[in-house]
Amino acid sequence: MNTDEPWQVLACCMEIAKASRSPDPAAYISHFPVHQDGSCNGLQHYAALGRDLIGATSVNLMPCSVPQDVYSVVAQQVEEFRKKDAEEGLKIAQVLEGFIGRKVVKQTVMTVVYGVTRYGGRLQMEKRLKEMEFPEEYIWEASHYLVRQVFNGIKEMFSATRDIQNWLTESAKLIAQSGRTVEWVTPLGLPIVQPYYRIRSTVLTCGLQSLSVKNSTNSSQRPDTVKQKNAFPPNFIHSLDSTHMMLTALHCLRQGLTFVSVHDCYWTHALTVDIMNQICRQQFVALHSQKILEDLSKFMLKNYCSPGKESRTPWQQKLMEQLSDVPKTGEFNLNKVIDSTYFFS
Repeated sequence: MNTDEPWQVLACCMEIAKASRSPDPAAYISHFPVHQDGSCNGLQHYAALGRDLIGATSVNLMPCSVPQDVYSVVAQQVEEFRKKDAEEGLKIAQVLEGFIGRKVVKQTVMTVVYGVTRYGGRLQMEKRLKEMEFPEEYIWEASHYLVRQVFNGIKEMFSATRDIQNWLTESAKLIAQSGRTVEWVTPLGLPIVQPYYRIRSTVLTCGLQSLSVKNSTNSSQRPDTVKQKNAFPPNFIHSLDSTHMMLTALHCLRQGLTFVSVHDCYWTHALTVDIMNQICRQQFVALHSQKILEDLSKFMLKNYCSPGKESRTPWQQKLMEQLSDVPKTGEFNLNKVIDSTYFFS
């Protein structure tokens, strides 16, 4: 009952009991599903895209003698920020002493790469603090302080991640402002369109009553710039998630493995879990060996910017400059992922 997943542990104990009670435990055929979960999967994709050595090490893309825990590392970073502020006399930093740990920051770190805003992160922090019986009168101020420091910690640790996120966000904003929706194609050739439009309201007046009617979205409506730009980074990373999952599933099928997945959580049987693990890492390397950001830039330049320089509008010229300025990459050797023992958490 003290484990994170008591029902899964119970099921595992029951399966082990069945095997140990069988006439020949070594010959016992188990159908128990064994799952492996990506080690902060969103940050893994960003670290690979940016060839970010520090980020890659933090999310177990590098071979290590012990598993790295990015949530604990961020918590330590936030605690350092808190200590410094407390020494300088900041009241809320002093009140937070003893409350900053892995559990407090985990959800926000996990979701920041999928587009969580500071507002959403603050609500997450508020919930965690309430669970810890933090002083009620300080919760609002503390949650604001913590989400700011978590974002600062991630920015320091994952500089390449922030650069890529900012590039994707700014590109989407300019595209939406031009009156177009953001579109791209995954490495497997799946076309994706973000269908976020402004909802126009029509007011119908009848006597003293008014009724506001929301029109359904259609192609004549203008894109919602805020939604387009905020959604593009997480949606783009999700499209890489799905590509990696599909590649892993196809190669598991070729080798006759039973395979199930939910997002970045992959399942097979105990006998084949090592094979699945190897396939997953191989396909991650195969995916990111492609020039993903460069290909995205070329696709969008072709799709949104007219070829003739003399016929370009000022916004097209600005968009072309933005799309052409692909973020620089670091020194991380992607092939190290093949030997990474703790790719899965």
